[in-house]
Amino acid sequence: MTPAVNIAQQHNLDYQLHEYTHDSSAASFGLEAVEKLGVAAAQVFKTLVVETDTGGLAVAVLPVDTSLNLKKTAKALGCKKVKMAEPKQVERSTGYVLGGVSPLGQKKSLPTLIDDSAKKQLTIYVSAGRRGLEIELPPNALATILNATFKSIVDNR
Repeated sequence: MTPAVNIAQQHNLDYQLHEYTHDSSAASFGLEAVEKLGVAAAQVFKTLVVETDTGGLAVAVLPVDTSLNLKKTAKALGCKKVKMAEPKQVERSTGYVLGGVSPLGQKKSLPTLIDDSAKKQLTIYVSAGRRGLEIELPPNALATILNATFKSIVDNR
């Protein structure tokens, strides 16, 4: 199992795993999950890593059909600017490959923001640590385990 699944098990989270065959030609990992799992895009969340203007990293968890708003994210993190972290930096910090980055079980514990739209869902899907494997769990359980904060961090729809 992946570190994400191990964390879910260790904390006795109420979760379900969903596996599908990943298509390497898929244009978007998140939208591929929506299609293959047959769930609403508002329920499937991607995990992005940003670098702050102080050089630290942070995690943003947001619906796959939205774009991260860097200004809102910076404000929520209490800094002036953030930018997307370099792919190698993401893989080194999280221990996961791009397209399979889970907010759970990362090598380093980072400040984490979850878009507040997650609170409208009974459960959300996030990567379980590899492409083609999603973990479904209540958003509050995810926030508790990660010590995450719910904030509005996406561009207005």
